[in-house]
Amino acid sequence: MIAYARNGHTDKFGIPRQSREESPILTRIVFEPEFSIPDSVRELEKFSHIWLIWGFSEVDSWSPTVRPPRLGGNKRVGVFATRSPFRPNPLGLSSVRLLCIRQSAAGHQIELIVSGADLMDGTPIYDIKPYLSFSDSHPEAVNGFAEETKDYHLDVRWDNVRCTKDVPEEIMEDIKYILSQDPRPAYQADPTRVYKMDYAGWRVEFSVDDLKSRVYIQSIYKVKYDT
Repeated sequence: MIAYARNGHTDKFGIPRQSREESPILTRIVFEPEFSIPDSVRELEKFSHIWLIWGFSEVDSWSPTVRPPRLGGNKRVGVFATRSPFRPNPLGLSSVRLLCIRQSAAGHQIELIVSGADLMDGTPIYDIKPYLSFSDSHPEAVNGFAEETKDYHLDVRWDNVRCTKDVPEEIMEDIKYILSQDPRPAYQADPTRVYKMDYAGWRVEFSVDDLKSRVYIQSIYKVKYDT
């Protein structure tokens, strides 16, 4: 491990299923002391996007077939035809936008600030490589079953939730984006069920109306974690 991720995703529920360019969520890539060397990131700032190679730290088993959420969670396909975390070697690959490189005054700590990452807080980063548009981008690529749901999203409503005024604007934007991507397990579609999601110290309770493709935020409040 050369670094680790820091963001508001303190549990698995709600983490985006893919890295997405339009995501407002910011993630800090914090280098381990051994690799926090200014020379190691020299000229990286000249690239707009980078690849992160990372590990699914919460997975300890694999399966030859999995049920992709965007296929309703009922159809099984081969694990190598998906980006499921349940892999023989639980490695993830994400293309993210590099916003800036931060370095402490003494030069002992280096961080990359990126947007669009689909990572849990604390995710180990194993390698970082520049993204090259002339070799890494294939506009003519065929997306298989993922093509059917690439534009899927839900309309987020919070009209009757008074406490949203207490939530910082940037956190509220993150929450709206996460909910619009429908974080529910694919096999759960009960319109009466109230789901709970923690993000950046806030707990969000919400329900989903699939017929209207809407998410209704029921409440948002600060979480008091046990110490």
